Amino acid sequence: MSDKPFGRTYRLLLLALLLWSTALPSFAQVDFQKLDAYYQKAIKDWNVPGMAIAIVKNDSVVFAKGYGVRDAQKGGTVDANTLFGIASNSKAYTAAALAMLVDEGKLKWDDKVTQYLPYLQLYDPYVTEQLNIRDLLSHRVGLQTFSGDLLWYNTTFSRKEILQRARYLKPTYPFRGGYGYSNLMFIAAGEVIETITGKTWEQFIQERFFKPLGMTNSYTSVNQLKGVDNVASPHANPTTEGGKPVPTVFTAWDNWNPAAGIFTSANQHAQWMRLQLNRGTYKGQRLFSEAASHTMWTMHNPFPIAPQAEALTPSTHFSGAGLGWMLNDYQGRKIVTHSGGHEGMNSRTMLVPEEKLGIVILTNSMSSIMTPMAYYTVDQFLGIKNGRDWSRFTLDLAAKGRAAEKAAEAKKPKEKTAKAKLTRDLNAYAGTYHSPLYGDAVVSVKNGKLVLSLPSAPALGGELSLWKPDIFYLAWKNNFALLTPTKARFLPGPDGTVQELRLDSDNPDFHFSELEFTRVPGAGNQTF
Repeated sequence: MSDKPFGRTYRLLLLALLLWSTALPSFAQVDFQKLDAYYQKAIKDWNVPGMAIAIVKNDSVVFAKGYGVRDAQKGGTVDANTLFGIASNSKAYTAAALAMLVDEGKLKWDDKVTQYLPYLQLYDPYVTEQLNIRDLLSHRVGLQTFSGDLLWYNTTFSRKEILQRARYLKPTYPFRGGYGYSNLMFIAAGEVIETITGKTWEQFIQERFFKPLGMTNSYTSVNQLKGVDNVASPHANPTTEGGKPVPTVFTAWDNWNPAAGIFTSANQHAQWMRLQLNRGTYKGQRLFSEAASHTMWTMHNPFPIAPQAEALTPSTHFSGAGLGWMLNDYQGRKIVTHSGGHEGMNSRTMLVPEEKLGIVILTNSMSSIMTPMAYYTVDQFLGIKNGRDWSRFTLDLAAKGRAAEKAAEAKKPKEKTAKAKLTRDLNAYAGTYHSPLYGDAVVSVKNGKLVLSLPSAPALGGELSLWKPDIFYLAWKNNFALLTPTKARFLPGPDGTVQELRLDSDNPDFHFSELEFTRVPGAGNQTF
């Protein structure tokens, strides 16, 4: 028998095998039972009430499941269709909405923001004049992280009013010369969308994303959740070590929606990840251009990797902000990611474009479980052998940090517990204090006690009790999960009378130091 036909057949067989093997999903070796068991264990180890996870690979949802309960007190099983607040994962939707307008020729990435929002002024006329659309989406305007967030938190301010007050915020680094995460600039981005289209940010997102992606059970406001089934409850951190997370309620902060307003499920957000991984195409329909995708996934604001982070993950060499996304590398792949932190809910979206891989983790807790879950999942799909147990590693790291804090606290000299005495009559503190940024703070004497009220934020404020001369504990009247222990400090003027009020709080989310209240002359004291 001639060897020629056999040789040709052999080569064809090899070619067929090669083509067949390359067509096989690269996740064929992923053990989904192992992943499932890992997630189940993690939710217990992290003391998280509920969690939902979806994984997209090669344009298919290959895993979607819920864990735990919707409410730690009332129960209710979490599944892949349970609704969660995705908070700042919404920023990528806002960026993509602007990308659509760029594709349609209605906007340019380098357009000046004042062209659309002439009322927006920042700390410097030059910055106001030069501020462009890219700046809004890449956290490089010069403000510190979370600067001005008290303007939307439980206030009555409209989005326009918030942006009009932004002129009073002070910079902490040069314009385009550093990184400061800014929710306010994404609120501005939402206002740009409305100015150009005549539609609210909410209408635009629903019509241009939710409808074509089949996200029919996704929402853009807390107010839309009334009467909706299968919604996870937010939870505050346990009040005692080892205790259970405490269920709370959502607050409607519609003034921040373009920065963090979306509610969706793991299954529905998976459709968003499919759109992203396909560079703007979903089921053959193009929603935004491939050029726009590249722009959003290009680093516009690089920032250095801290030595500690470099030591923890040596395979990461760059990090920075794209437009509505954060970018870094991991195990030789580009990572496109974002987290979200609502009051009582944390989440993360992580995309690995080269692997056509997307992961979303939604939780009804304020823990950081979503990040180790994402990296552990990526490791499984990359086939990392003997990889890090990200859950255990992160928990141990946090435990070491808490132990170090306790040790440092134990070394501090203990303060004397002698009862503080008033050095002024309570009426000496009563009156109206004004902040150009925030508005008024009213201090009244009610039933022999000082009470602070904030007219711009009626849900905030509370009773004041003496700690030290001219410094009082503030007992917040509503126990919101994002609020931390706060003191009210009264400052005397040259004549010795109380002239200023400061709120001191070691709060990672809000800068109370930005609220500089000065007493309004002639404002009468209020005693009840």
